[in-house]
Amino acid sequence: MAQTSNTETQYATTLPRAVPVIHAPEDEAEYFRAFLDLVRILRVECPWDRKQTHTSLTPLLLEEVYETIDAVEASDNAEMAKEFGDILLHVVMNAVIAEETSAFSMKEILRREFDKLVTRHPHVFGNVSDVDSAEDVKRNWEQIKMREGRKSVLEGVPKHLPALLRATRIQEKVAAIGFDWQDAEGALEKVAEEFAELRVARAANDRANIEEEFGDALFALVNASRFLKVNAEQALQNANAKFMRRFQRIEELATEQSRRLDAMSLQEMDELWNQAKREEKQRSA
Repeated sequence: MAQTSNTETQYATTLPRAVPVIHAPEDEAEYFRAFLDLVRILRVECPWDRKQTHTSLTPLLLEEVYETIDAVEASDNAEMAKEFGDILLHVVMNAVIAEETSAFSMKEILRREFDKLVTRHPHVFGNVSDVDSAEDVKRNWEQIKMREGRKSVLEGVPKHLPALLRATRIQEKVAAIGFDWQDAEGALEKVAEEFAELRVARAANDRANIEEEFGDALFALVNASRFLKVNAEQALQNANAKFMRRFQRIEELATEQSRRLDAMSLQEMDELWNQAKREEKQRSA
């Protein structure tokens, strides 16, 4: 059983509770103090908040991150402020959960991140002067992490990242120490090589090798995307959105003709698809 925290003893009172007072609204630190106190109260007085654990909050945190990405892509400042606030709530809630068992605290989270940012920016807070570009900063960052005790440059790549994003991070990290193609042409030649190997595996009907070569081809495509200055994850999301937009349009066109797609031939659906593409091009012209 978890020990009773000082916070729980302090806040366990009769309801309704007083909302923490913000004495200086213009002071960010004062707002943060009140916000931290608010979450501590909720953790004691609200049955839902009291029930949560680091594990139960994880999928909710992931959902909030995706909602934030949607707001960023929409360039919706008001929604971004809301969603970043929801992420902040998760950070603070997890800190409060941890402090109840003295695992760690909000202060420790801030201290660790503060110290890390200072240490990993010697070109700002130290005497390092040979940092002239963002690429120099990334390279220096990886070297500092290795000096901190990491045994591999690939330590710290989250295993639960979406596969395309994880491939990008892996490639960025090894590229930072020089393990990389010289130019885009080399990366694109590797893509062609992997697709050729995929065709060989398919011709041999080797199911295990087909999957392996398909994965290699995807990995090579992601590598090429870095040289082409394309975000692979975003490019695929854009392709998904484009396909959905066009397919929903052919559903509309079929409905306008009082027809059902599942009763049409592939050629007839292709004709509607091409019409949807033409309409898109006309709108963007």
